[in-house]
Amino acid sequence: MSATTGAVSRIPVLGRFDLDESIRFLEGFTPAARSDAAEETGVLRLAFPVEGTWDHVGVLIRQRAPAVVEAEVFAAEDVVPAVVAQVGRILSLDVDGTGFGGIGASDEVAGRLIGRYPGLRPVLFHSPYEAACWAVIGHRIRIPQAAGIKQRTAERFGRAVPVGGRSLVSFPGPEELLIAGDELGVPEVKIDRLRGLAEAARDGLLDANLLRGMEADEALAHLQTLRGIGPFSAQLILIRGAGHPDVFPRDERRLHAEIEHAYGLKDATPAQLEQIAEGWRPFRSWMALLLRSDRERRTHEISG
Repeated sequence: MSATTGAVSRIPVLGRFDLDESIRFLEGFTPAARSDAAEETGVLRLAFPVEGTWDHVGVLIRQRAPAVVEAEVFAAEDVVPAVVAQVGRILSLDVDGTGFGGIGASDEVAGRLIGRYPGLRPVLFHSPYEAACWAVIGHRIRIPQAAGIKQRTAERFGRAVPVGGRSLVSFPGPEELLIAGDELGVPEVKIDRLRGLAEAARDGLLDANLLRGMEADEALAHLQTLRGIGPFSAQLILIRGAGHPDVFPRDERRLHAEIEHAYGLKDATPAQLEQIAEGWRPFRSWMALLLRSDRERRTHEISG
């Protein structure tokens, strides 16, 4: 693939968004392994395989105004529209966030968190495929250990991509992951599951548009037909890979503990937690992110 430079596209923003908040989140988000994210103020660089073609591309992102994000794409011209659409999803700009702040009017906890993290929207894995691979790699091991494996996998089997004067590694696409096979450095059961996910992504079964086009429960059931994907992983893929804005993670214990902490509850039932989350509609995924971010800021239980 021959690369082009200077292909700048604008991504419109509906509702409040702050790219610097996204950059700060990425810097502290262990699975991303992006300690460099905040090195240049107001600039975010990404490298990833494009869904569908799986070409490795680079993108340099700036926010020129509250309602305008610019994406400079380093890729062949014919994939630029797909890249821009994928960037919009990665930054949750494909969702009209106009009403998000209004949740805080009737929920004091939500209002406090929205004020503490102004303009922060979920920053996703680059694709549901990559989120699914993370779920398998990270199963039953510590998050920093899993992040190291994911980073080494990208460095060895992915592609180094020039992005605005710097080089970033892009996670291997499905075919590259299949070729890597036994050399992935994880147990055999995980190799088998990663192969299955690579095949599913290659065949379009992990496509973000496919998953977002389904009802949430239907998408979760679909994801759980894939080897190694249970309820927790399915929710992660749908929320953090496909970017569904309104799913309550029923199986995320850390989130549930944080809801209890934030709302002053003790031994709350799943039904009680879901009832609280009903007040966050249609942004349950977004509020869950703010709660998790606040928990990590306070406890450092993931990065530590």
